Amino acid sequence: MDTEVSIERAEFVDWRGKRASAKKHGGVRAAAFTCAVEVMENLVFLSNATNFISYFTHSMHYPIAEAANMTTNFMGTAFLFPLFGGFIGDAFLTRFKTFVLFCSLELLGLILLTIQAHEPGLQPSGTKTPNRSQAAILYAGLYAMAIGVGGVKAALPAHGADQIEQSDQRAISAFFNWFFFSLCNGGLITSTVMVWVEENLGWNWSFRISLVVLGLGLLVFVGAFPIYRYKLPSGSAFTRIYTVFASAFQNWKVSPTQVANNYSFVGMNSLRTDGKSNDKFKFLDKALVDNKISASDVEETKTFIGLLPIFASTIMMSCCLAQLQTFTVQQGAIMNRDIRGFKIPTQSLSVFPLFFMLASIPLYEHSVHLFGAKSLSMFQPLRRIGIGLALASASMAAAALVESRRRAEQLSGTTISVFWLVWQYMLLGVSDMFTLGGMLEFFYSEAPDKMRSMCTALSWCSTSMGYFLSSVLVSVTNSASGRTGKKWLGGNDLNHNRADLYYTLLCILNFINLLNYIYWAKKF
Repeated sequence: MDTEVSIERAEFVDWRGKRASAKKHGGVRAAAFTCAVEVMENLVFLSNATNFISYFTHSMHYPIAEAANMTTNFMGTAFLFPLFGGFIGDAFLTRFKTFVLFCSLELLGLILLTIQAHEPGLQPSGTKTPNRSQAAILYAGLYAMAIGVGGVKAALPAHGADQIEQSDQRAISAFFNWFFFSLCNGGLITSTVMVWVEENLGWNWSFRISLVVLGLGLLVFVGAFPIYRYKLPSGSAFTRIYTVFASAFQNWKVSPTQVANNYSFVGMNSLRTDGKSNDKFKFLDKALVDNKISASDVEETKTFIGLLPIFASTIMMSCCLAQLQTFTVQQGAIMNRDIRGFKIPTQSLSVFPLFFMLASIPLYEHSVHLFGAKSLSMFQPLRRIGIGLALASASMAAAALVESRRRAEQLSGTTISVFWLVWQYMLLGVSDMFTLGGMLEFFYSEAPDKMRSMCTALSWCSTSMGYFLSSVLVSVTNSASGRTGKKWLGGNDLNHNRADLYYTLLCILNFINLLNYIYWAKKF
């Protein structure tokens, strides 16, 4: 164990580029800074993302369907670019520098959106949609922010986990639990304070507060630079993967004996936490005939490819999450939100699952200390992901039932309480806790050492694919239902749409996806 730790420490440097010291650099204290920054960063991201559909419809006057797709496309881009940010952090820059670069870009996007929200001349007049110049400012701000968010979400958790001894899997698991706890804290402040600011003080104040908070987060992160330890970039992983595949296909006729003669496990312990070779995808071993390709390059490629089926199986769940920023917000807007004269913002309903998540993480950590990690093996990453996917399907079933009742009551002249939406918020919130928390730990722990940022980014990339899939499903659903009668999601009035049927479709698709995930998880 001591040998493993000493080798690990030699791979990290301090801010001067010298070998990192275990007493001065890294550890829980350094990792705690990343958790504090995550509270602020997620507050800024969610406070804008969860309310963009209202901003697009009320201030920019886009139709509901277009605003919904604009929101999901923004979210999809924000969660797709972690893959790019992770690649930059692994290949060319340290994860510290990657965070600083992309956080600065996110700040730039916020500045553009703040200026537009503050200046009436940059907003459309009356009920018109934005002209070309106004739309250009809007999209420039949106996507500068989205790309910045992507890089931040790739670099921050990987940089934080780098501060923990890689040989201590329990400590890494605890870090990701507390990182998710910080993420939820940012969401809780968003669902309460920021939603109130947006509804009562206006978008310009929301953007101003976001600027201050994100700027503070960047300063806090940078201010701790002397105590961090830094993982040096290791070159392009995609280039190595491409080279392995190209060589394997070029030498596909090579005999197994020839491959065995060239096979070497030198340096294999740096690839996986268990130090074992990957017995899957043996056809890639043929690449070893090329003396320029090392065994570690082949094992790195095998490990990355092995993660992809798990990654693909989580996309459908994220498609459900997209509904909380789109149609669920519109549902709540036409439901009864009054409690003793106070009108509850629909987005604030997310406080219920957030309170549950914030309570469950300390409880879980306390239980581990009392009973040991092995006694809670049901909460291992792959099992947590599976529980999350099952809850996603249940959430869509609940959403379909609630929307069916809401629509029937509304058409008969009765408005039901917005608290009926708590069911889908609660189920999806807990689903996200299990799925995202499990993915962050799973992908970081199973990743090749030289690809940890990029593999951790798969967690966010899954969310991206889900949001883009939501946009595609809305379009396909409207196209298919329009041919048989009326489009399910075709108009601006949800009372005459069939969102309940759309939710039912999502429930069925998620259940099929759950069966697919179980198959791949058992094979892993």
